[in-house]
Amino acid sequence: MGESQYSFSLTTFSPSGKLVQIEYALNAVNQGATSLGIKATNGVVIATEKKVRSTLVDDTTLQRISLLTPNIGVAYSGMGPDSRVLVRKARKQAQAYYRVYKEHIPVAQLCRETAAVMQEFTQSGGVRPFGVSLLMAGYDENGPQLYQIDPSGSFFAWKASAMGKNMVNAKTFLEKRYAEDMELEDAVHTALLTLKEGFEGQISSSNIEVGIIGEDQVFRLLTPSEVADYLEEVE
Repeated sequence: MGESQYSFSLTTFSPSGKLVQIEYALNAVNQGATSLGIKATNGVVIATEKKVRSTLVDDTTLQRISLLTPNIGVAYSGMGPDSRVLVRKARKQAQAYYRVYKEHIPVAQLCRETAAVMQEFTQSGGVRPFGVSLLMAGYDENGPQLYQIDPSGSFFAWKASAMGKNMVNAKTFLEKRYAEDMELEDAVHTALLTLKEGFEGQISSSNIEVGIIGEDQVFRLLTPSEVADYLEEVE
């Protein structure tokens, strides 16, 4: 039997000290679309694949990068419905903070609050871990920040990170291309090159999504025409 006899219980440790359901949740993340983020000296970019299962699907209704506050955005890899729950909870937390302090929640604090929700779902009965990892990008008085939050509730600040199906190759590519003095424009180009490296089929402005935040501290999605212009530059 080995560890398989412990794999159906969320709250029981296996003899080796693992909660096997969390590993299964990470497997769900690794089956998801590739997402990546890069922190530059003057901003952050997050980019993700936006592939549709059928040509009959209206791709304008699909969104893989969400706005949490005016200065924080998030991308996900894994199960879309799970990400919607976390986005809703994060927005609620951010609004609660704004109502009390009349200013936007710090990026690190929103990351901690979201990670706490994900951790809570690893030790509660009748639930399962979220099958999703998040890349949170923001800009506040502490400068540009990029965090990755995993199903276990663990989170780390990154200079550049990738997750999803092509994670290993994307991280290897980023390790070679990343530079400490990289500016936002270069970061966008590097993000697109990284996505392109492991992309199945023809990459275009309709099947990827890119979000940026700069020194103006306003997170926004690039329009398809802006993405197309960047893609021409990296050809």
